[in-house]
Amino acid sequence: MQRRAFVKSGALALVTMGLSPSFLRRTAFGLELPRAARGKVLICLFQRGAADALSMLVPHGDAGYYSARASLAIGRPARGDGASALDLDGMFGLHPALGDLAPLYRDGILAPVVAVGSPSATRSHFDAQDYMESGTPDLKGTRDGWLNRYLAVAGTCEACASDPSPFRGVAMAAQTPRILQGPSAAIAMSSLGDFTVRATGSSADRLEALYRSGTADVVHASGTEMFEAVKMLRAANPQQYQPRAGVSYPRSAFGQRLREIAQLIKANVGLEVAFADVGGWDTHVNQGNATGQLATRLRDFGSSIAALIADLGDRMTDVLILTMSEFGRTVRPNGSGGTDHGHAGAMFVVGGQVNGGRVHGTWPGLAREQLHEGRDLALTTDFRTVFSEVLGRHLGAGETSLVFPGYHGTTADWRGVVKTG
Repeated sequence: MQRRAFVKSGALALVTMGLSPSFLRRTAFGLELPRAARGKVLICLFQRGAADALSMLVPHGDAGYYSARASLAIGRPARGDGASALDLDGMFGLHPALGDLAPLYRDGILAPVVAVGSPSATRSHFDAQDYMESGTPDLKGTRDGWLNRYLAVAGTCEACASDPSPFRGVAMAAQTPRILQGPSAAIAMSSLGDFTVRATGSSADRLEALYRSGTADVVHASGTEMFEAVKMLRAANPQQYQPRAGVSYPRSAFGQRLREIAQLIKANVGLEVAFADVGGWDTHVNQGNATGQLATRLRDFGSSIAALIADLGDRMTDVLILTMSEFGRTVRPNGSGGTDHGHAGAMFVVGGQVNGGRVHGTWPGLAREQLHEGRDLALTTDFRTVFSEVLGRHLGAGETSLVFPGYHGTTADWRGVVKTG
C-alpha cells in the first residue's frame, strides 16, 4: 500500500477510535498558563436533556415551590418518609432518589450550586449544550470546547509536561464530545475494552510501523501517542479490573462509564480531564415526583457517582467531579405531567478539596415576580464562574480568560466552592 493511501486510511482509523483530528492544530497554541498541581483530575459529567434542578435540589423552604409545582413537588423532609426530600440545610433537600449522595454532603465533600447555568436565553437543547461545552454562550462560531482549550494552553500535569500522556483528556463516548474538541489530543472511546480490541491486529501493527518510520511531523507524533495509549491500556488490563471491596457500580451504561474512569485514574496513565454524559433528562411527559421516570434517572445518576467516589477512596483528595446540564426546566408543570425547557439549573461539585456540606449560590426565589420570563428559575451564577473556579483552584490555571474568551468575571465572583491552597 502506498504511504499516502495508508496514511489516509490511518487517519480514518484515528477518527474511528475517537482521536480528535483537530489535534493537528495544537501547535498553534502556546503554553501560556502555569502548571497545575501534580496529579489533579477533573471529571465532568453532563446530564443531556435539561435535568430538572427543582427536583434534584428541592427548595422545600420556599413556599412558592409547593404552590407552583403542585403534583410534581417533592414533599417536605419528614423522618421515616421515603418519598420526602432529604434535608440539607433547612432550605434545600436532595430528591429521595439521590439518597446515595446525602452522606457525601454530611461528610463535607459535596457542594450543590443553585440557580446556575448559561446566561443565554435559548431553549434549544442543541444550542444550549453547544454553548455550555464551548464555554461561549450565544457564540456559535467557537471551534473548540473549553476542556480542550484548557489542555491546549495549560502545562498542567507536571509529570506529563515533558512527556505528555495520551490519556490527558478522555471522553467515555463513541465520538469526541464538543467539550473536548480542539487542538489538544483527546481520546474518545465507548469502553476501555473496545479501544483495546479495535486497536489490535495486523492493520494496527502496520499503521504503527508506518508512523514510527515516518518523519517527526505532527502526524507522526500523534500516531505514536495513539499507540503508546494502546500499550498503556493493555498494561492496565481492563478485563481484570475489580473495584474497591464493597463497591458496586450500577449496571447502567453511565455506571459502567464511571467505573472505567476510576480504572484509568487508578492505573496512573496520566489522566487529567475525563468526561461522560448521560441522556434521558428531557421530561416533558409523565416526569413523576418521588417515583417515576425522573426518579429512576436520578437514582442511577446518584448511585453511579457515589460508587465512583467510594471506589476511588483516598484518591478523591486529588479528584473533583463537576456535574452540569444545558438548562433547567419550567417551575410549573405542563399539561402532560411533565415540565418544559427552562433557564437556570443546578450543579454538584464533589471532591476532597471542595467546600462541601453547604449549598452555594444565590437563591432568586420562586414567587411569580422573581421568575425569569415569568416561568423559569432565574439565573444568579454564570456557569463560567464555577468552571473558572474549578480550573483555577483545582487544576491551577492562572489565566482562565484564555479558556473562556469573552467572559469578564474575576476571582472575586467565584463562589467559594473549591478550597484555596
